[in-house]
Amino acid sequence: MKLIVGKTSGFCNGVRNAVEIANKELEHSKNKIYCLGELVHNKNVIYKLKQKGLIFIENIEQAQGKVIIRAHGIAKSIYDKAKELKIELKDLTCPKVLKIHQIVEEHASKGYYIFLVGKADHPETIGTYSFCGKNSGLIQDICDLEKAVEKLKKTGIKKVILITQTTYNLAKFQKIAEKLKEILGENIELKIINSICLSTELRQKEAEKISKDVDLMIIIGDKKSSNTNKLYEISCDNCKNVIFVENETDIDLNYIEQFEKVGIMAGASTPKELIESIIEIIKNKEVCNA
Repeated sequence: MKLIVGKTSGFCNGVRNAVEIANKELEHSKNKIYCLGELVHNKNVIYKLKQKGLIFIENIEQAQGKVIIRAHGIAKSIYDKAKELKIELKDLTCPKVLKIHQIVEEHASKGYYIFLVGKADHPETIGTYSFCGKNSGLIQDICDLEKAVEKLKKTGIKKVILITQTTYNLAKFQKIAEKLKEILGENIELKIINSICLSTELRQKEAEKISKDVDLMIIIGDKKSSNTNKLYEISCDNCKNVIFVENETDIDLNYIEQFEKVGIMAGASTPKELIESIIEIIKNKEVCNA
């Protein structure tokens, strides 16, 4: 069996930064430290942080000490609430997400209508949308465009920006952008901002390339992870056999061994040690069968 492992697999800079700083905070603090929501979308990472003492909460009012803000970011109202309650925040929001918050808030103040492309229930999208102001619309997929544009036209606004969640599918975003151009025509100014993270973009392109060249594609990551799910979608578009595994126990070696060429990609919140462990399990099976 030939294994092809994606070079871009594993932690992106934003996740690595959040996990490293959270660990340092836990090492050096004598007081309780809380995290609002999951720091990153990976059960393995969350379990280890819990073991070290990080307390995960869903409401800022539950905090009784310093609160870490997850890599996905939070809604504007939560910053205001923390200030009101005099809660110390350690903001580990990915810098690229914070940049999007700044962009949409600035454009909203200049009278732009904002279309945000992203998964409605994803924490990053929820956080970003709270900075978009009242003249905004959320687009999850291309089928949402018609209704979104109807809402825009009722406002009479002639300046629009289209921006996206950092982990959205690049090909889908490009299709939405082209369709929106077509619908709006020349009477409305449209500014398209591709805010998909570069590491996400590179990861998606690598997943596409590998999945076209293998008999089986293995995607490693948490099923809550948006960017990992996009890798799975892209792989399914290009390979007949794709499996999504969260950890070593999900590996079915008897199934995998029937394939001659296997590709492996992992999401941006998947720890390097988990990727290496799964690769080792597959390689050891090969050795045993030799």
